[in-house]
Amino acid sequence: MSIAAAFPVKQKSGDQLSPRSIKIWRLVQTAVWLVGVVIFAALLFYPSLGILLFWNILIPIAPALLVISVGLWRNVCPLATTNLLPRHFNLSKRKIMPVTLQAKLSLIAVIALYLIVPLRHALFNTNGPATALLLFSCVSVGFTMGFIYDWKSGWCSSLCPIHPVEKLYGGNTIASLPNAHCGQCARCSVPCPDSTPNLHPDISQKTIYHKISGFLTIGGLPGFIWGWFHVPDETRITNLSSFIEVYTFPIAGLLVSLFIYWVLKLFLKGNNERILISIFAASAVSFYYWFRIPALLGFGKFSNDGLLINLSNVLSETLITTICIATTVFFFWWLVGRKPNQASWII
Repeated sequence: MSIAAAFPVKQKSGDQLSPRSIKIWRLVQTAVWLVGVVIFAALLFYPSLGILLFWNILIPIAPALLVISVGLWRNVCPLATTNLLPRHFNLSKRKIMPVTLQAKLSLIAVIALYLIVPLRHALFNTNGPATALLLFSCVSVGFTMGFIYDWKSGWCSSLCPIHPVEKLYGGNTIASLPNAHCGQCARCSVPCPDSTPNLHPDISQKTIYHKISGFLTIGGLPGFIWGWFHVPDETRITNLSSFIEVYTFPIAGLLVSLFIYWVLKLFLKGNNERILISIFAASAVSFYYWFRIPALLGFGKFSNDGLLINLSNVLSETLITTICIATTVFFFWWLVGRKPNQASWII
């Protein structure tokens, strides 16, 4: 069976996947879930390997995947698969989450993102068991929410700290994929992030929590990422001041880019505002790879921080800079230059 037949991207409203396609998706989801289990075990028992696999291979791939095809990630994410197990096995209470509660949880997700990521420098980047505990905590919360709320509303579309990044980066996905989880729409999330074309963090203005979370995500993420890469990993945190230092640059960058976004937003309305959001999304992911690619290959700002393989004696800095420029041009073309294709992440 061809890949196109297994993963059709053109469906009429109400169409369901064939039993064979569902089986293929389940096999893929299981395989990715098992990879997650292997990485989790490595973080506990072989910390150096686990850190390499998780922080220096899986995580660097994720932003590009969210830009190009966030729907693929939403279909196979191991944490999402775990969160939805109660629903698939008819163990969930299937409660519909109130809009206001979902908005509050989405705001908590944004705040959690900005609180957890700097802790990578203080703890997670160098401590495998601590990273495993972080993942276990997320899995436990998501799994518990899956017993209460219907489909993805309890975690994937509300409380997951990665969801704000999905909404920012996934505004112009390559194509809509079939939904490999939800059998039919239960209107568990309004608007549904999976089926809303050209979704972005500011698309819903239903509550003040929606407005704040959208503003913090769009305006804050570029500066936050820039600041994060100006902080070295700390192997020992001996006092409160050294702990606070891991937050100084990321939060300062966040505040600066928030201010820039707020000023520009005052003058840009309508379609121009949508372009502004795309520019900030492209800036955020471009900042990430501008610093992350050199670090992976031994050209990083802080020696071995985030190192995958040291090629500093093989490759030239000019080549690395050229690669970084190319990725920046690509992301700005993809998110800003390309015409919005009116595609949702998932059908």
